Amino acid sequence: MSQKVRVRFAPSPTGPLHIGGVRTALFNYLFAKKHGGDFLLRIEDTDQNRYVEGAEAYIIEALNWLNIPYDEGPTSTALSTGSKEGDCGPYRQSERKDLYRQYADALIESGNAYFAFDTSEELDAHRKDHEEKGKTFIYNWHNRLKLKNSLVFSAEETQQKIKNGEEYVIRFKSPEDETLYLNDIIRGGMQVETSVLDDKVLFKSDGMPTYHLANIVDDHLMKITHVIRGEEWLPSLALHVLLYRAFGWNAPQFAHLPLILKPTGNGKLSKRDGDKMGFPVFPLQWKTAEGDLFSGYREDGYLPEAVVNMLAFLGWNPGTEQEIFSLEELVEAFELERVHKAGAKFDPEKTKWFQHQYLQMVNDSTLAKDFSKFLKDKNISTSTDVMRIVSLLKERATFVSDLWEQGSFFFEAPKTYDEKAAEKAFKPETPELLQKVISILNTSEDFSSENLSEKVKGWITSENIGFGKVMMPLRLALVGEMKGPEVFDILSILGRKESISRIEKAIDFIG
Repeated sequence: MSQKVRVRFAPSPTGPLHIGGVRTALFNYLFAKKHGGDFLLRIEDTDQNRYVEGAEAYIIEALNWLNIPYDEGPTSTALSTGSKEGDCGPYRQSERKDLYRQYADALIESGNAYFAFDTSEELDAHRKDHEEKGKTFIYNWHNRLKLKNSLVFSAEETQQKIKNGEEYVIRFKSPEDETLYLNDIIRGGMQVETSVLDDKVLFKSDGMPTYHLANIVDDHLMKITHVIRGEEWLPSLALHVLLYRAFGWNAPQFAHLPLILKPTGNGKLSKRDGDKMGFPVFPLQWKTAEGDLFSGYREDGYLPEAVVNMLAFLGWNPGTEQEIFSLEELVEAFELERVHKAGAKFDPEKTKWFQHQYLQMVNDSTLAKDFSKFLKDKNISTSTDVMRIVSLLKERATFVSDLWEQGSFFFEAPKTYDEKAAEKAFKPETPELLQKVISILNTSEDFSSENLSEKVKGWITSENIGFGKVMMPLRLALVGEMKGPEVFDILSILGRKESISRIEKAIDFIG
């Protein structure tokens, strides 16, 4: 591409960042990095009534956690991200509001916009009247000359109304009868009849622009080359292309991403779906002002690499059988042309599958540190070899917390024995057999799993005892359940003293 690629992620700080927004940020990031371009963050906070304290910091923290940080954007003192202000700042629309009026005025001067003084009550009355006649009220060429605006009033009347403090908006003047040809990188060619478009509000008398005007002006001034955004903005594409034309600017290329659907495929994924089905829909935990707590992928134990890999496959595929991609591999493989048009069904189980794959890639040393922190948070002290425990358990684990669920017996002796297993394993001859195991443990200087296996199995074979008669009660004595890795690995990690203590306790239980 001859022009340097510049893309932006432009969320509103109205609450936590939904994974649909995260995917939009990810696809923008991948596209920018694929083409050696810039990834910008712009905070679209013109609607101050919906502003939520902490939402901007949350957005920035989520992008950093996922390792997709922006190249240009607002500096967050709260997160100490340092200065990322480029030449196109400020990157909060609330700090740019003085810019927008001049562009609204320019549209009025060129005849592409006009002042409208209709009150909300008057417009509601028009809508109701149309409904009663079986029609739909659209503020455009059909009726704009019958309403209260500067296309009807003289220039003097218009200025007098503004001077008198009458509330007004500035509306875009949509073309009356034109076929507009549009192109989308993902969806291809489209056409829209401008006669059905309404005259959207661009600017309000309170001095704030609407999304449409601010969005177009900012994208132009920030030199955005590609607008990659959610499907919900597709109905606005015609207006945005017309605004670029009205200003005499070259429009960027557009790509509208498919919706992320509920696991059932019926409708857009919402936070209620996560609450109901037990999976996060936010990257990080979020606590509302009312005290409601919503789970996040980070706090639920997911690795950021797994979340990124999962999100990349929601609506995109590489055209190969490969499913596990590092971020660098995603950058290399990503193409907007391979993004689907149809909605992408969210699969919580597939997300766990990605997490499991990535946990297996974590080296034992790092995983041992994470698990040690988990144990510390549970106030569990240990002198056992955590790294060795991790190496034995990780193959069956999806989350760090699974290591505890599968291996808590390494740190806490069983208080009870599984009832069904005990009934099957503990027999009248069991105490005598377990006493012999204790003798072997007491006389084994080498307490490695290999040596213990050789000694115990050698005795069982020489005495012609069924293996189950010894190994089942031995496992139950050590673990409390019929689960866990190789028994001799458990013995070796627990050590002589703890192993014998647990076996003696089981003998006492059997009586």
